[in-house]
Amino acid sequence: MFIQPWDAALDRSEWQTWIAGGHDFGLLSVNGLLGHSPTVVPTHFVSGDDELLIHLARPNPVWPSIEYDPNVTFTVIGDYAFVPGPWRAKPGTAPTDGVPTSYYAAVEFTCQAHVVDDPQEKAELLRRQMAHFQPDGDHALIAVDQPPYGRMLPGIRGLRLEVTDVRAKFKYDDHKPVEHRVAAADRLTARGQGLDVPTARQQLRRLDRMGTWSP
Repeated sequence: MFIQPWDAALDRSEWQTWIAGGHDFGLLSVNGLLGHSPTVVPTHFVSGDDELLIHLARPNPVWPSIEYDPNVTFTVIGDYAFVPGPWRAKPGTAPTDGVPTSYYAAVEFTCQAHVVDDPQEKAELLRRQMAHFQPDGDHALIAVDQPPYGRMLPGIRGLRLEVTDVRAKFKYDDHKPVEHRVAAADRLTARGQGLDVPTARQQLRRLDRMGTWSP
């Protein structure tokens, strides 16, 4: 992932806060076996202390590749929008001379994958996931010897992704003048399609923290 200086995370807490704010679905990318393409798996995840926790079905074709090479990447993308060229035209130029772009946030985790097959450890992994996704506890007890989860545990394998590096990108034209960024956020909010509104929020949040960008 190419990151311009003005698109980089301002600090570690910025991307951590963004992830914690409901961005808990991403893409697991695994190196393919010799002669095969890489495998990409969309899945929910739970973040912990320098690790990500996921589980996948045992028949998933990703397992041989992970066991062959545990170096994996997990990518989370959100708050994205297409920005048409006329919105980015420089003052005094024709609107059609503006060059379009994409706004988005992305966090890329480089990880070492550790397969979790022990039944008790898989149950604990699921309990941690459920504590995140169903914090009200409105689910059956997750235990090896109790239904419904007990009988389902053999059908899954857990993954503990040990995070070795994190690269975060917040691409919202932060190198442009303040007036340009405010106008873009206003236009996104007015258009209101897809993720336009959260994209505008990210742009204004960065503006409040950064102001006029400088090296």
